Amino acid sequence: MTFTLTVSDEVRALAPGFTHVAVEAYGLVNGPSTEGTSALLDDAARRLAGRLNGRAPHEDPHMAAWREVYTAFGSKPSRTRNSAEALARRALTDAGLPRINVLVDLYNAMSVAHLIPVGGEDIERVSGGMRLVRAAGDEEFVTVTGGAETVEHPDAGEVVWRDEAGVTCRRWNWRQGPRTRLTEESTSAIFLLEGLAPMPVAETGAAAAELAELLEKFSPGARVTVHAPE
Repeated sequence: MTFTLTVSDEVRALAPGFTHVAVEAYGLVNGPSTEGTSALLDDAARRLAGRLNGRAPHEDPHMAAWREVYTAFGSKPSRTRNSAEALARRALTDAGLPRINVLVDLYNAMSVAHLIPVGGEDIERVSGGMRLVRAAGDEEFVTVTGGAETVEHPDAGEVVWRDEAGVTCRRWNWRQGPRTRLTEESTSAIFLLEGLAPMPVAETGAAAAELAELLEKFSPGARVTVHAPE
């Protein structure tokens, strides 16, 4: 992998059933949401409804596992939901899923369709590789509150993704910082699909493969690599 991702021993001990699959892509073409990405988001919501079959998202065994892990590192999962559960709840409302931009729409669609947390970072905006760690509590997380840039600090022991410059995503996959997010100018990205037991590793891989196909469809000529689960 050109881009490095590491998971600390402390996080592995907290969640021994954790697996992630990375999709690394270069030569991407991003832009405003299209009719094509909007249709994918609508289809993902239909796939989700069929998967849940009347249940609430948090009743799915995979989402229940994420809630247990959030509780284990001190987060209240009913207030700070993992990204997949939060998106799934929105998908089931009358308002439906937000339309952000082509690349974000694609990975949000895969998150909802497979009920799995998926994140995307602009490789050019990441400082060094990314690490999944338990925070000391003094790390900086730059975000925007009320239109103004603010700096937060994660709780000690909180699971965060970080790079050399600071935290890129708080509470595992709850809130991404604006510094590394995918914008309409982004041309390279690392997408991360995160699974916990009882979700089969093969299903995480299948979601990654589907995302790779969509990236190639919407960015013809892009160089897309699906890495082995870790």
